[in-house]
Amino acid sequence: MSTYGIDLGTTYSCVATVDGTGRAHVTKNAAGEDTTPSVVFFESPTNVVVGEEAKNTALLLPDQVVSLVKRQMGEQARFEFHGNEHTPETVSALILRELARAAGEHERTEVEEVVVTVPAYFGVTEREATRRAGEIAGLTVLDVVPEPVAAALHYQSLDAERGPRHLLVYDLGGGTFDTTVIRVEDNDVRVVCTDGDHRLGGADWDEKLTDHLLERFTAQYPEADPGGDEQFLQDVSDAAERLKRSLTVRECARHNLRFAGASVRVELGRGDFEALTADLLERTLTITERTVATARERGVDTFDDVLLVGGMTRMPAVSAGLRSRFGFEPHLHEPDLAVAKGAALFALVRRVKSVMTRPGASDTAGEGPEDGPEAVRRRAEEVGRRLGLSTEEVQRLADKTVTSVSPRAFGVKTIDSSDPVYESDPMAARQYVSHLLEANAPLPAVAQDGFATVWAGQEAVRIDVWEQAGAVLSEELEHNVQIGDAVLSGLPPSPANTPFRVEFHLTETGLLNVRAWEPEGGSQVRFDIRIGGMSPESVAAARDAVGLIRTSG
Repeated sequence: MSTYGIDLGTTYSCVATVDGTGRAHVTKNAAGEDTTPSVVFFESPTNVVVGEEAKNTALLLPDQVVSLVKRQMGEQARFEFHGNEHTPETVSALILRELARAAGEHERTEVEEVVVTVPAYFGVTEREATRRAGEIAGLTVLDVVPEPVAAALHYQSLDAERGPRHLLVYDLGGGTFDTTVIRVEDNDVRVVCTDGDHRLGGADWDEKLTDHLLERFTAQYPEADPGGDEQFLQDVSDAAERLKRSLTVRECARHNLRFAGASVRVELGRGDFEALTADLLERTLTITERTVATARERGVDTFDDVLLVGGMTRMPAVSAGLRSRFGFEPHLHEPDLAVAKGAALFALVRRVKSVMTRPGASDTAGEGPEDGPEAVRRRAEEVGRRLGLSTEEVQRLADKTVTSVSPRAFGVKTIDSSDPVYESDPMAARQYVSHLLEANAPLPAVAQDGFATVWAGQEAVRIDVWEQAGAVLSEELEHNVQIGDAVLSGLPPSPANTPFRVEFHLTETGLLNVRAWEPEGGSQVRFDIRIGGMSPESVAAARDAVGLIRTSG
């Protein structure tokens, strides 16, 4: 059975798999293209169109089209079409299902097991929402992997250099941005640190340019009122994207704006465009500066390569900015395809590991104990036959390690006992987030801390789990977001300030396990962070509902 990597992008998505030579290649979509616009047109209650046709339809029926949904992953957003309610997860599931359908048609097989990529700076909420989207699409999600890690895996597969190398991945896509420092050596890929902004990307450049075009039109025709015409606004938005792409390769671009019989010819130079969007590029360079500083604190002073990933990195201003600010000589690393190809390689690693490390198991099962060297080799031979790889290649993949880091800090809400009002009214005292896990902690990560009850005879404690929301760590509630909660109950009657402990365990795949316990009485509670309260039953119901909708590209 083949495994696939899916780069589920904000504006464009891509699917890849690994061939018999061990090389990753991109699978074509229904239109024969490498990438697919991440746009969904809800044509009817039982039929949706995904991709270029959906993007074009947005010009005529904007109220029936969803785009940039990745920016809303993990949020309680709702969309309604033809009387049916959708969430970011179900919309993303429709995209994933069409990508898998088209890839399976191209490869003449059924796509079942996948690895889906996420921005490095996605937190627990967004990662779990992405995983759920894959499950709702009817896919087996082997893992979600950070996009820069996938890009580094692809880089490593092409790089003939030996020994340790440090990479800086600058990933600017259609809707998200992050910078990540990664150490690669032989079979080891290890994230050193990461930073980013999941609401910064090419869509923001488009928005700036769209506003500029509208201003140019209304400046010449102040009596016109095109702002209320959705079709004209969509046309201007489409023109902005085309101008942006044109200015990547040309010094000057032109476009005619037409509305209600009026026409304006807009001519825009690359320098004008770069000046118009300079603040957006500066935001990426500031984040890069923070990443470089964090890497330096962790002993990485120089980079062997600086990789540009994501379609927006084609803009000449990106390389120029990195060269001017840091002295880097970056190079484009298959900006549209590298992430999907790396995800396919990671999917193959996960598949091989799952079979090779399964106690007493082989895909031809029933041959006795499978834990000795000969048994491991037989299993490697069997896996190799099924995947079209040599035994040595299977064993190499089984030995490969990929280590990421926590993208953000995690903690619990607590009451400030040093606040003067605490003694008289504890609930009126200042509340803040006490972080147990810091950002950029290597995964898996475990941390615990001690807390205490507030009242005498308190029988239960509510454990509120919060995640860092801002770019810089802060204990203030407004700079964090709550992602889960549970109740530690059954506490024995005790005085106020009776101690209890809380432990966080962030797994290699980004799942946060929480345990709280009272040492004396033995009461404890364990829970996983389940974002949005979606139970396995509700995921199954969403999968059934999405299954009734036909997708096409």
